[in-house]
Amino acid sequence: MDASAKKIMDKIKAGKYEPVYLLQGEETYYIDLISDYIEQHALNESEKSFNQVVMYGKDSSMAAILTHAKRFPMMAERQVVIVREAQDIPDLNKETGSKLLLDYLTKPSPTTVLVLCHKNKTLDKRRELGKKAEQLAVSGTFKKLYDNQVADFVLEYVSQKKYAIEEDAARLLADYVGNDLSRLTNEVDKVLISHDQKETISVNEVMANVGISREYNIFELQKALIRKDWLQAAKISNYFQSNPKKNPVIPMVAFFYSFFSKVLAAHSVGDRSSQGLTSALKISPYAAKDYLTALQQYPQPKTLEIISLLRSADLKHKGVNVGSEDEGQILKELVFRMMI
Repeated sequence: MDASAKKIMDKIKAGKYEPVYLLQGEETYYIDLISDYIEQHALNESEKSFNQVVMYGKDSSMAAILTHAKRFPMMAERQVVIVREAQDIPDLNKETGSKLLLDYLTKPSPTTVLVLCHKNKTLDKRRELGKKAEQLAVSGTFKKLYDNQVADFVLEYVSQKKYAIEEDAARLLADYVGNDLSRLTNEVDKVLISHDQKETISVNEVMANVGISREYNIFELQKALIRKDWLQAAKISNYFQSNPKKNPVIPMVAFFYSFFSKVLAAHSVGDRSSQGLTSALKISPYAAKDYLTALQQYPQPKTLEIISLLRSADLKHKGVNVGSEDEGQILKELVFRMMI
């Protein structure tokens, strides 16, 4: 778990609430985790009807938000004001709105818990509000995880739930879902629902629960591409062509673009050992062997050509320079041209 998120969660789980929380950044999972916990636990059910309000930034002026924040609680120790999508508050970045908030942060109501959920970006630190807000409120700024950190997040998340998972299974989930932690935890929870807590979660169980074919999936296709295994690549491409709804082209193009972009970067790395690539590309040591094989199979000029082919396939799917080809045909041609 993110260190600042853990620090905030530990305190609120102990019943220690602060007057203002500023939750911001690209990783929205922790913003939702903290704000949802406060919404569910800061007040008991009988207190919530009079003392808890959830507002949305686009529908709320700063003055309206602070009017709620300055009220006194009714028959309760505290009141809670949660502002979701706070980045959309119309006057937040205007002088009037930012001054109102800054004045409130300087002297917040001690009986109010104000939670500002500022998603996908942070306050502009060139402005006075952005410079001072983190000092005046309990602040958490959450960044997206690097690709090499996602599998470790899965391992930790599963462990916190009192389950165990194979490292390969954690990596499979990380590669399949990516670093969207909200979606990732949802996929992990799907697996946990039907799992025996005494058993370790396996790769096969992950595939069965998140809808990945054991033999025909994007990971096996990537392995075939890396090895230049023509027969296996053809089998998987044919399977995808026969199941276009379950295997759309665009996510595959994005998946391969991410991989071969790193292969291109790897060609410029001085230390091309497993350890050197792990450090330079910010990938897991387990994944480094795939990049070592790809470096041998795909010289730099060919890697550049593959990236161009992927861009072309993306445009074709969007209707640019495409004839009568369907999604399956676009994919089969792409795979063939990548390997020749």
